[in-house]
Amino acid sequence: MTAPNRNTLWATALVDELVAAGVDAVVVSPGSRSTPLTMAAARNEDLRVFSQLDERSAAYFALGRARRTGEVTPLICTSGTAAANYHPAVMEADNARVPLLALTADRPPELRDSGANQTADQEKLYGDAVRFYKDLSEPAANDRALRSLRTTVARAVATAEGADPGPVHLLSLIHISDGAR
Repeated sequence: MTAPNRNTLWATALVDELVAAGVDAVVVSPGSRSTPLTMAAARNEDLRVFSQLDERSAAYFALGRARRTGEVTPLICTSGTAAANYHPAVMEADNARVPLLALTADRPPELRDSGANQTADQEKLYGDAVRFYKDLSEPAANDRALRSLRTTVARAVATAEGADPGPVHLLSLIHISDGAR
C-alpha cells in the first residue's frame, strides 16, 4: 500500500480493516485531526459514509443504526471535546448491548495536556462503559506497525459484535500533517 504520507497510509489501513471486518457504514463528524480518517472512509467504495456535524446527533444516529442492523457502526470525530459528546450514546449502547465503535482522533502525546483550547483527556474517556479500549500508536509506515493496527481494529469490531455486544473505543493519534505538530 502506498500513500502520500504516514497519516494517509495509517488511516487507509484502518478503514480497510474495518471493511475487511464487515463494516459497511461509518458516521463522521468532520474535524481537523480526524481528516485523514474521514477522507479514507470517503475514498473507500465499500463503505457508506454518513456525515453529521453535531457529535451528539452523530452518536445517536450510529446507535440507532447499530441497534437496527445488529452490526457495529463506527463513529469518527476529531480531538478534544468532540469525543465527549459521544458519551451519552456510548453509555446507552453499553446498557442496551448495542455494538458501537468510537474512533476518536487525538493530538500526539507531546501536545496532550498542553492547555490548548478544546482539549480533553481521552484516556479511558468512556470508563467502564466500553468493552475494549485501545490508545493506538502513532502512525508509522512499517509492516509491523500496520499489522498491529489491523489486528487491533479487527479485535475492536469482533469485541463490539461479540458474545457481550457493546461499545468499544479506539483513540487514534493523528497529526494534521507530517512534520507539523
